[in-house]
Amino acid sequence: MKRFTQAAASAALLAATAGPALAQEAQSLDARVNAAFATATGPFVNFIFAPLPGTAFPWIVLWLVVAASIFTIYFGFVQFRFFSHAISLVKGDYSDPNDAGEVSHFQALATALSGTVGLGNIAGVAVAVGIGGPGATFWMILAGLLGMASKFTECTLGVKYRNEYPDGTVSGGPMYYISKGFTELGLPGGKILAVLFSVFCILGALGGGNMFQANQAHAQISGIVGDYPGWITGVIFAAVVFVVIVGGVKSIAAVTEKVVPFMGILYVGAALVILIVNYDKIGWAFGQIFAGAFTGLGVAGGFVGALIQGFKRAAFSNEAGVGSAAIAHSAVKTKEPITEGFVSLLEPLIDTVVICTMTALVIVISQQLIVDPATGNYMLNEAGSAIATVDGNSGVALTSAAFGSAISWFPYVLAIAVVLFAFSTMISWSYYGLKAWTYLFGEGKTSELVFKLIFCVFIVIGAAASLGPVIDFSDAAIFAMAVVNIFCLYFLMKLVKTELASYAARLNSGEIKKFTH
Repeated sequence: MKRFTQAAASAALLAATAGPALAQEAQSLDARVNAAFATATGPFVNFIFAPLPGTAFPWIVLWLVVAASIFTIYFGFVQFRFFSHAISLVKGDYSDPNDAGEVSHFQALATALSGTVGLGNIAGVAVAVGIGGPGATFWMILAGLLGMASKFTECTLGVKYRNEYPDGTVSGGPMYYISKGFTELGLPGGKILAVLFSVFCILGALGGGNMFQANQAHAQISGIVGDYPGWITGVIFAAVVFVVIVGGVKSIAAVTEKVVPFMGILYVGAALVILIVNYDKIGWAFGQIFAGAFTGLGVAGGFVGALIQGFKRAAFSNEAGVGSAAIAHSAVKTKEPITEGFVSLLEPLIDTVVICTMTALVIVISQQLIVDPATGNYMLNEAGSAIATVDGNSGVALTSAAFGSAISWFPYVLAIAVVLFAFSTMISWSYYGLKAWTYLFGEGKTSELVFKLIFCVFIVIGAAASLGPVIDFSDAAIFAMAVVNIFCLYFLMKLVKTELASYAARLNSGEIKKFTH
């Protein structure tokens, strides 16, 4: 017994002396990962966000805005004309159980939403409002409404040109409709563009699809339980994500159709409580949003800064024009490609117009942004790069502080929402990246397992890196997908218009009927 006691004492002494050293080593590992990551991704990020000559306006933002506007006009404001029909489709009113595919309209929408309704809605909006002011919210909403047409276009094509296999599984997305669509139209370069998109999709999946999510989830959790090395959060997330994604899209859909409605209700419900408590400030907040949209209210970059931040965050949040959602929607059970286009246009509405706006309103109403009492304008931080906040917060910490200012325990509710948002986004983006991977390297269990393991490793890296390099790389990778996708959509959109005209005529004539379930 004495020997055991001495051994135990020695072990305790060793643990006490080694503990701080191990903790310091873990923190230095985070720093090394961050430095290497920033160095490796810098040139790629700089190219994607290069400004137009003589301006501070990134060319990629204009690329997305123009495309969304063109699709809106070309399809006759389809997002408003077929809105009620989209709701009927999601409810299953027109669903034939015998149609080819793997998931229902609702499951496809839930899976795609779980990939878009993520930390971009919580941390991303805080970044936009923190830099561009409340006015960025107005441009976010406008980008969301226009983006509905972009989503409609790409998701219709995703179903139209998907691969259907004998075992009932399907593979679809921009890489398939680019190669097949260009061949059908007799256009060259389809295969090359499809490969290029797939490469960017894999980068987007590893960046925005898990690294950003893991990074901000760790920030929220450590803000509540205390600081600890990010790689620990990463390992836990990676293990849970792997368990789900190893089961394929049906397993993913089964999880997302339960998690997405719950996390959406949880988050929007929490935001509504804040707004109800501060109901007298709602009118003032909307006044700040509209005034800031056109004047900038003295924030960094003024009017242009608000516009840029609004459109950037909306694009990162709802991914309209990026092509990612078309991969999830391609798995739907339907024989009418256009129906999934209608369903998909609901995504930017839910993601950006509703959830992002709720986040922005909570931040503005809680008055976390510091106003100069002498001028009424927002004050900038010491670096002059963003609006000064009450406690110097940014990203998810700013949103958490905004919620916590009204009810002290709300950051705990937000922490649950953050974990759910991050988890659901990661499992959906694993599917997007997987389909791009198998397009490049072929279908098969071994090929799929290799990608899933790589994906989980990057979750750990994302949790260990700092916000700056992660968010820059995430934006750049996802926007690079949009460069290829939108370029190709301009050539393919006439195929969608033919589908739309045919379906609308049959719907109006009564040929397309509802099913009784």
